[in-house]
Amino acid sequence: MKRVLSIAGSDSSGGAGLQGDLKTLLACGVHGMTVVTAVTAQSSRGVHGVWPVPAAAVAAQLDAVLDDLGVDAVKTGMLGTAAVVEVVVDRLRRLAVPVVVDPVGRSSTGQALLDEDAVESLRRGLLPLATVVTPNLLEVEQLTGFVVRREGDLRAAADAVLSLGARWVLVKGGHLAGDPVDLLTDGSDEHVLRGARIDTPHSHGTGCALASAVAAHLADGQTVPAAVRAAKDYVTGAIAGGYPLGPGSGPVDHGWRSR
Repeated sequence: MKRVLSIAGSDSSGGAGLQGDLKTLLACGVHGMTVVTAVTAQSSRGVHGVWPVPAAAVAAQLDAVLDDLGVDAVKTGMLGTAAVVEVVVDRLRRLAVPVVVDPVGRSSTGQALLDEDAVESLRRGLLPLATVVTPNLLEVEQLTGFVVRREGDLRAAADAVLSLGARWVLVKGGHLAGDPVDLLTDGSDEHVLRGARIDTPHSHGTGCALASAVAAHLADGQTVPAAVRAAKDYVTGAIAGGYPLGPGSGPVDHGWRSR
């Protein structure tokens, strides 16, 4: 059984964060483990509160998992504070496994999930350890200052992120007009990934599911392009199966393949 560790925040609504990651990892056939970096109060309407976990507690969780269980891949999500980023970087430097970085900066409703000083720690310390980094367009701007306005900007955006040290970048272009298009590249090998836009308001957890699915497939030994394509297939089905919970945005269906 392959082992994938998610280092991220808790989502009380169960759609994203660690809860969404565990559902995705199970659906992708690997054993999921977690390190909690923050507790959030979330509902279908958005994020109502965020409480960071102390860096010492994050370090203890990491040591407990890594020293005893081991890992085959790691996925990082919401890290919150610079101190937590630095602890995560310190532990990941000791590993020789794929690392998928979802550079979560804000919630879809605009709630800040990464402190300003933590952005620099992420740029300087974590991105050089990333096998794949999966920013959306707002996260590209937060990390690099580059603003994507059209599909033709995706390559320049990818180059800007790659300059920070990641081996591969998947720039998610879902916020552009028209059908979604993503760009996966390591600077020389380039893959344009297109899809049909699914008309649904129930897409909570999409980014978490994508990054976790990539980590699961990398743990299984797939190449980065193969892992990303398999993850996108999984997420497309999850979005298509999204369902309403509460009056706001419901979650994607992490278990759609079993229904």
